[in-house]
Amino acid sequence: MRILLRAGSPLAALGLWYLLTEHDVVFLLRFDRFPGPGDVLAEFGRQLTTGVYYQDLAQSLVRILTGFVLAALFGGLLGTLVARSRRAGDLLLPLFELARPVPAIALVPIAILLFPQSEQGIVFITFAAAFFPIMVSTRHAVRALPPVWEDAVRTLGGGRVRVLAGVLLPGILPGVFGGLSVGMGVAWICLISAEMISGQFGVGYRTWASYTIVDYPGVLVGIITIGLLGFLTSGAVELLGRRATRWLPAEARR
Repeated sequence: MRILLRAGSPLAALGLWYLLTEHDVVFLLRFDRFPGPGDVLAEFGRQLTTGVYYQDLAQSLVRILTGFVLAALFGGLLGTLVARSRRAGDLLLPLFELARPVPAIALVPIAILLFPQSEQGIVFITFAAAFFPIMVSTRHAVRALPPVWEDAVRTLGGGRVRVLAGVLLPGILPGVFGGLSVGMGVAWICLISAEMISGQFGVGYRTWASYTIVDYPGVLVGIITIGLLGFLTSGAVELLGRRATRWLPAEARR
């Protein structure tokens, strides 16, 4: 039943899209110039036969995975550090809180100035976008751990390694994966924006290039591709999170 419900909403949206464009509906929104599903499907099929489409896919995936993995490593480590060390928190948190409200895409001029290649700058933008959700969620997850858990391990003779491996890491995993899921979504938003501004390849660049030559079916192919990539990568993070927290009740892992 759940599979039917989940499949039903995209199919209903597709049917509504077909009706609105087929009948050139103009009411608040203009669908008389909007490409229909048939035009977009034909363009999708054409692009699937070209090497450029797959080159753009590979380029965007390399960028997103590089920036996201770096953000996960540094965000997790620094989030844990500022939560467990008062001195580190006093030193680093003011910097983090000053930088956190700045949209990652606003750092494009900084990236152009700092990095010799646009590729490095785009990865930096992706990293910056994912870093703060991951760091903040890790910090809150560490702080939310009941102190009695750590005290119990130390009372039984456990050292620092035992506390980290037996209490800290399992205890913060649900919160950390929540931050990873949010970070992946934000990273895609900023990656596509950065590719549109300064990229030479990638799904975002190709989508904007289609718009500049008034290829609206190509624009929608790019948008659908971005949605599918985001869906698959976020789903992979969610699946990894469920596998890593199998000890949680089933309701908490949905």
